Amino acid sequence: MKPDSLPIFEQVKAAAQVPKGIPLLRLGFRPFYIGGALFAALVVPLWVAIFLGSAQLAPNASPLLWHAHEMLFGFAVAIIVGFLMTAGKAWTGLATPRGPALGALALLWLAARVASVVGPYALYAVLDMALLPLVAAVLVNILLRSRNHRNLPLALILALLASANLAFHLAVMGVLQVPAITPLYAGLALIVMIESVMAGRVIPAFTMAVTPGLKLVAVVWIERVTLGASALGLALWVFAPASIVGLVVLALASALHVRRLLRWQPAVTLKRPILWILHASYAWIPVGLALLALAQTGLVPVSAGVHALAVGATGGLIIGMVTRTARGHTGRPLIASKAEVLAYALVMSAAVLRVLLPLVAPSLYGYALVGAAAAWSAAFVIYLWMFTPWLMSTRLDGKDG
Repeated sequence: MKPDSLPIFEQVKAAAQVPKGIPLLRLGFRPFYIGGALFAALVVPLWVAIFLGSAQLAPNASPLLWHAHEMLFGFAVAIIVGFLMTAGKAWTGLATPRGPALGALALLWLAARVASVVGPYALYAVLDMALLPLVAAVLVNILLRSRNHRNLPLALILALLASANLAFHLAVMGVLQVPAITPLYAGLALIVMIESVMAGRVIPAFTMAVTPGLKLVAVVWIERVTLGASALGLALWVFAPASIVGLVVLALASALHVRRLLRWQPAVTLKRPILWILHASYAWIPVGLALLALAQTGLVPVSAGVHALAVGATGGLIIGMVTRTARGHTGRPLIASKAEVLAYALVMSAAVLRVLLPLVAPSLYGYALVGAAAAWSAAFVIYLWMFTPWLMSTRLDGKDG
């Protein structure tokens, strides 16, 4: 049957499936996954070289603040934006930015990254603060129009992330009299909360989908207590002095996350790398919370907990999701190749080297940094090598998106 002989609604449906515009700008995950992965591969080794005195670079903020900020609001936010602008379309059936509009958002993100090292600080701050409010507005718009109220808290967290970013820039410029590291800790805490919410939806669903007969039923009140304890514990860590209360709440949150993970039956995923990486990465959340609890007493440095959450949980969940979602949205099977499995192992190795090795062998700290940076960068280089051609090409099934 010719397209023009189909009923009108079928013609409209068929027309909607026809690819439009250059592939790179058809859906949010495409440019932001490439940009985020490239940034991750380049910036972490650069930071370690600066820290060890092997490279000279004078970013607008101090090198330490620049590193922490750019990994959160450069790398992690790029992936979050790409994911939400892709998932938002799937959740609502409504269009998210594409073509020139998507390209403008990606260029805005890139301009802020460049300005962080070569531009005046005011320009950097303005460019950097613009992206999250725009994306939050897009997400709120399509969620309200589709009456998808369930996902509105994610838009709220984006707005809170934007507020933390604003507070950081104001602190660096001396307008806000708080330590500049505090809003960065707040940003990490918000990202961990996004991960906790989304993991509770996708990890058990993905696990059940590939395990015949497995039923994972969430206990609503326990889920709420887990998320509530996590939010309270992270808030105490960010905003309150170290105390026994902070230790207890963070330790409780850690234990609740362990219970949550065990209920998801991680052992059944061992032969499915594209799934076990999500379980393994999620396990770093209770590790990070436990280390932050110990840091309340001074037994371990705060940086151990920070990097457990930032490298192990955030980095691991990102490498797992950017492979899985990119495969799905380019029409490819959800089966990880050997190269992807190697990337997964490298990110987990980077977390072990950065978090655990300095705790057990402080004298090897420099080697731990170099090894972790090399493993991290290699993982994202593998991703770029494998996925960039796919992300710049039409879906295998010829559909739009």
